[in-house]
Amino acid sequence: MNDLRVEQVDEPRLLNAHDAIVKVSLTTSCGSDLHLLGGYVPTMRSGDVLGHEFVGEVVEVGSAVRRHAVGDRVVVNSFIACGRCWYCRQEQYSLCDNGNPNAGIAEGLWGQSPGGCFGYSHAVGGWAGSHAEYIRVPYADVGAFTVPESVSDERALFASDAAPTGWMGADLGGVGPGSTVAVWGAGGVGQMAARASLLLGAERVVVIDRLPERLAQVRDVIGAETMDYTQVEVLPELRELTGGRGPDVCIEAVGMEAHRDRPDFGYDMVKQQLRLQTDRPTAVREAVTAARKGGSVFVLGVFGGVVDKFPLGALMNEGLTMRGAQMHGQRYTPMLLERMAAGELTTEHLATQVMPLDEAPRGYEMFKEKEDGCVRAVFRP
Repeated sequence: MNDLRVEQVDEPRLLNAHDAIVKVSLTTSCGSDLHLLGGYVPTMRSGDVLGHEFVGEVVEVGSAVRRHAVGDRVVVNSFIACGRCWYCRQEQYSLCDNGNPNAGIAEGLWGQSPGGCFGYSHAVGGWAGSHAEYIRVPYADVGAFTVPESVSDERALFASDAAPTGWMGADLGGVGPGSTVAVWGAGGVGQMAARASLLLGAERVVVIDRLPERLAQVRDVIGAETMDYTQVEVLPELRELTGGRGPDVCIEAVGMEAHRDRPDFGYDMVKQQLRLQTDRPTAVREAVTAARKGGSVFVLGVFGGVVDKFPLGALMNEGLTMRGAQMHGQRYTPMLLERMAAGELTTEHLATQVMPLDEAPRGYEMFKEKEDGCVRAVFRP
């Protein structure tokens, strides 16, 4: 655990006619990567290459690739999908039947297997990640998208995962004109969920966090309201802001290592460290409790297993709809690139630290400890 190194690895090669090889221009850390480093997601192995968000240049294509050619600048979705199975035809790309060659591991953990993901454990495929000079991209015609000339690498990078994940939470959570929305977490995904909610017509969007530099980004760049949970009682404040009802849509964008200054956090921390539960659902509990009667809760944060003290009674008795998913990025990325080109969606402010890939261990330490206002550490191979 927490052993991250920069080492030499074999260069990838084409293994399938639908593959492409991409030279990585930029790749970024993600909060879900910290779960891997902390040992909370099983089936990581020594020598695995991390990274699942990246933009780069196509340098080689398989004989069956039709949408891309050598020299194309592309952003690649983090989840790997074939584009042909039943789930892909329903635009549920992260559930692809063919993206995870290790489906048996995931079935043992969760009952059924999602698709595969770059650099995210052998439970979701064991695919080599993007924190490297080159990466093999399977199903390149499905998961890679040409970046418009007017969109910088720094902006396009977040169309790989953070932006489509956030948009999915707002979309599938049911945000629409006039909605009131609360988002837990002001990291990259939380900020993108807030911006998506505003672009989908939400009347009021509030983002909850404790880090002042992230809350400032939410106000200054995203255009949403903020709430510092160390300064106010979140549930009464949300009721006050919503006329006593609670938000129509609550989006959890924190995940299995949520932080909170209250007793249930200590309870979760002890049980997690003793491996009596795998995840800390502190923010999820609060989102369920905060939602208005008949409202919806969407879980964007990554969870790996089982949790304790879940408010199932509130979910049932208050008529809530609860959903969650890994991101169906292929559904959203073309639209997001258009919005990025039009200036409706800006993301480069998330790249607070940009550094050579050789400095990745230091970048991850800064990211983990939130040093120097780090929102995302971005690496340039």
